Parts: sequence; C-alpha cells; structure tokens
Amino acid sequence: MTLRALYLCEGSSDTGLRFHIEAIAVEAGREILVTVPDLDRLPSKPGHSVRDKLRAAQQISDGGHQYDLVVIHRDSDRHPAEHRRKEIAQAVAEVSPGLAHVPVIPVRMLEAWLLLDHAAIREVAGNPNGRVTLELPKAARAEAVADPKALLKQAIAVASEESGRGLKKLQARFSENRARLLQMLDREGPVRHLMSWQSFTHELQEALVNI
Repeated sequence: MTLRALYLCEGSSDTGLRFHIEAIAVEAGREILVTVPDLDRLPSKPGHSVRDKLRAAQQISDGGHQYDLVVIHRDSDRHPAEHRRKEIAQAVAEVSPGLAHVPVIPVRMLEAWLLLDHAAIREVAGNPNGRVTLELPKAARAEAVADPKALLKQAIAVASEESGRGLKKLQARFSENRARLLQMLDREGPVRHLMSWQSFTHELQEALVNI
C-alpha cells in the first residue's frame, strides 16, 4: 500500500524536506507519495495560519485526493514548541478531523538545522575547498542562535570568499542556496543531535508504523 502524504511548508525553499520524508519512509519499509501543493499559485493566496493552508490544500485536491498523513512545518519563532504543536493539532482537528499528522517545529527557524554542515555550506557557496573559519555553533548551541537565517546567510558569504559584485550575486541566490542545503542535509550528521529534528523524525516514524 502506497501512503499518500500532504506536506505543508512555510515557504518555497522548505520544499526539500519532502525528500527526507520519503527517505525516512523507505527506511521504515513504507511506500509513500508526498504532495507539496504550491499554495501561492492560488488566485486567492491563503493566510499564514495552519488552518488557512489546510483549507487551501483541500480546495486544490477538490476531494480527489484522500491523504493518509499530513506533515506540517511551522517554525517556533519566538513561541515555545508546545505552542506550535497545539496550534497544528487544533487546526488538523478542525479542518481535517481524523487525519494523522506530524508536526515539524524547528526551534526559532529551520535554518538552525542547516548551520551544522560546513562542507555543504562551502559547496553551495561555490568554494568547496575553502578553509576560512565559518564561526558556526556546535550542535548543542545551534537552536539557541537568535537569528539562524542571518547567521546562515553570513556563513555562506564568508565561505565563498567573494566580494563586490560576486558577493552581491551570491547573496541574491540565498533562497536557492538555502533550498539546496535542505536537500543536502545529512540525516546522520550533526542535525541528528537537535531535539527538534529528533522529535520530527521520531513522530514521522511512529506515524508510518501506525497508519
């Protein structure tokens, strides 16, 4: 049986998490088809809330897709992770009652997951053999960074060793490079030590077993 999963992310550069969802499913011995709807292409763009996104996804499916699971990414930002967890659970109960769900709640923002692989950062920066120090936190401190997005952008710039026009072009590609970093994320690398990543993978594995 092939499971049908809906993945709702916060932005277009977050879509790469689908590849990790699929890989984790394979490791669990389950076949899965992950749908990532482009809600921004709707004539009336949905709001930012989980409820709005779920309703919009329903409109796109128009009853044609019966999902077995929904994976919902919501950065914790300045809120406790438990606040986001309740927000997601309440939205699913209201809009899609009975649908199994898995929350993805990076502490502050997803960029915290991408700060730990120096080699990947150097690669997307176009300078894979660079040796300049990136001044990035170890896993134990990654989720305590106040603005991981700004730090990641700075790290890519430093790793590139570019300046002037070359640096400006690189900075303009930040969203694209961030998306590449998410796809390249090593699930067995330092990210496995982060509590938010552990929660996501554990709950996904449990859902795959129980469905």
